[in-house]
Amino acid sequence: MRVEKVVTKGTFNLDGGSWEVDNNVWLLGDDEQVLVIDAAHDANAIAEAVGGREVLAIACTHAHNDHVNAAPALSELVGAPVLLHPADDVLWRLAHDEARPTDTLTDGDVLHVAGTEVLVIHTPGHAPGAVCFHVPDLGVLFTGDTLFQGGPGATGRSYSDFPTIVDSIRDRLLTLPPETVVHTGHGDDTSIGAEAPHLEEWIARGH
Repeated sequence: MRVEKVVTKGTFNLDGGSWEVDNNVWLLGDDEQVLVIDAAHDANAIAEAVGGREVLAIACTHAHNDHVNAAPALSELVGAPVLLHPADDVLWRLAHDEARPTDTLTDGDVLHVAGTEVLVIHTPGHAPGAVCFHVPDLGVLFTGDTLFQGGPGATGRSYSDFPTIVDSIRDRLLTLPPETVVHTGHGDDTSIGAEAPHLEEWIARGH
């Protein structure tokens, strides 16, 4: 059982703006099967990293276009369902006119890959349907754009809310073991223990 990272490049579009971004696409699994977390920008590059393994699902941390724009194409390439929290349907529809997620993610769901449990944690704030994926057996957490090295994800755009993301991080994520490694949607890893002491600073900054 291992974690692999594929970095893809593209644009994030929302509220009339466009930004060039590098996204972390995470592959969680073994030599036989894998879970893809966030199909960003380049379905072919992700499928190449998967290789001949069975893709159990494409699990979306949220539906900003830079995290789901390759999801339908990847789904067709590898024959896997796309999973999304239904509260992010409004954002999905901004990214895709016709394609729909295959199934929903709900707080408390347990996904299984390579004999390992992946727990779904609903963490709204950056997006209404944002979720994180906790893998207790590996001591890792995939946070999408909810928690980064240095603080919470951005909340200055449509469908986001700063007090909500702070509540999500404080109540749902910082309660995890401090040694938990945080794999983020962009940039470098961090840990719960590294971020927890800065909660009051984030609240004071208010963004």
